[in-house]
Amino acid sequence: MKNAPGRKTEYALKRAFDAGTAALGLAVLSPLLLGISAAIRCTSPGPVLYRQERVGLNGKVFTMLKFRSMEDGAEETSAWTARNDPRRTGVGVWLRRYSLDELPQLVNVLCGSMSLVGPRPEQPSFAESFQQTIPGYVQRYRMRPGITGWAQVNGLRGDTSIEERAAHDLWYIENWTPWLDVRILVKTLCGGMINRLEFPDRGERA
Repeated sequence: MKNAPGRKTEYALKRAFDAGTAALGLAVLSPLLLGISAAIRCTSPGPVLYRQERVGLNGKVFTMLKFRSMEDGAEETSAWTARNDPRRTGVGVWLRRYSLDELPQLVNVLCGSMSLVGPRPEQPSFAESFQQTIPGYVQRYRMRPGITGWAQVNGLRGDTSIEERAAHDLWYIENWTPWLDVRILVKTLCGGMINRLEFPDRGERA
């Protein structure tokens, strides 16, 4: 795996950067996190956090955290959201527009089940299906899943081609360097606002 963090020093560098940045982010963003939690609690019944099983490093299933942006129990009707999905809460519309629903995943990063940058994790049922139909899909499990990734900064998020996303993920794994992670993070931060203004109602799995 060319330049991938399989070597101990490179892997340790990526993990240390993830843990340090996640801890700093949680500390700095704590007022915002508390404010969002209060807004969710006060405007709709149900838990503040949405927990969902996803497939991570080495195919191990973990629980991914997000701020709840839909009505409690929405996943019972469909695991996929559509543009202008009526199941979204008032606060949820705003959270999804600016990807603030993803912020609790910093806890996943701090705990080691996710990375700041890597392939986006799928639900076990979807992952099993993709493994059967997309060549090389299981190679995505060679790295921790990320909050953002090479596919996402290239416009492949939400209701886009799984095959294209997988191809971008595999390219990232084969060509990983610390500087590629920095590049992806910068593109995520700088391009996020523009993407939300252009595509405010992205479809995605609930």
